[in-house]
Amino acid sequence: MDLRQIQYFIALVEDGSMTRAAQRLNVVQPTLSMQLSKLEDELGQVLFERRKQGLQPTAAGRLMYRLFVPILRQVDDAKAQLTQLSNVVTGQVSFGLLSSLAESILPEVLRRFHEIYPAIEVTISVGYSTNLIDWVASGHLDAAVINKPRGKMSLATEMVAEEDMLLVAGKDQGPRFPAGIKLSRLAEMDFSLILPTRRHGLRGIIDAILHQEGIVLVPKFEVDALTAIFRVMETSNFVSILPRILVQKAAMEGRLSICPILSPSIMRQVVRIHHPGKPLSAPARVLLDLVNDEIRKVLTLDGALGSLA
Repeated sequence: MDLRQIQYFIALVEDGSMTRAAQRLNVVQPTLSMQLSKLEDELGQVLFERRKQGLQPTAAGRLMYRLFVPILRQVDDAKAQLTQLSNVVTGQVSFGLLSSLAESILPEVLRRFHEIYPAIEVTISVGYSTNLIDWVASGHLDAAVINKPRGKMSLATEMVAEEDMLLVAGKDQGPRFPAGIKLSRLAEMDFSLILPTRRHGLRGIIDAILHQEGIVLVPKFEVDALTAIFRVMETSNFVSILPRILVQKAAMEGRLSICPILSPSIMRQVVRIHHPGKPLSAPARVLLDLVNDEIRKVLTLDGALGSLA
């Protein structure tokens, strides 16, 4: 007994006519009659009485109908659910992000991504640029957004944003800032400095510009946890140098004071990377585009400086 024979049998019971059932099933009558005979032979039961008025199910036929109608409905329901499921994109995306970006844009990026791909599983790794590069190169991550390294990479690279880094202090405890300050004057100012450690990509960007300009700044505290740097500044007179995207919202909320650094500015370039030999899936590309979009939103808040590629 197969599913087709059951479908034929149910149509015969419900239509009560070989002609009407054949039309309903879009088959010829001899085919329908042959399948019915095979079914009766297999079961060893007569399923219909042939009368002038049409086909009438026997007691065995009525029992079979009661037993098999629910099964056929379950089969139809299963087909419908599988058809719907085929339209839902499933899978996984593994993605790397800098901590300075994760703290400012990640919640909104994930919220928007889930609306588009609710069945996709996302793994976010937050870390240093050097680690993220290694993880993308080794295939542990599909893609990552990092600070642009000074050396060449074998990975596919695309510019995301260029943003300035700002002098930052707590709104209540920190010093009062001018509208802007020249980089050369930083060494003359009397403040306690807290910066990321030399392992951190942000510190590398700061030190490169300071070295180029012949400026020496000695931080009293070196901390990689950016949230900890925030807390220190909010509760003391310590000052830091951090990217605009990380501090823009807190400044607008009145928790931090920010001051542009001029002549020259300290700029960082943010790029997205993926392995050139491993094409990105559609969900991975969407996730990267959402990161791009959220970075753009933050950098343009309240007329913030920053140019986007």
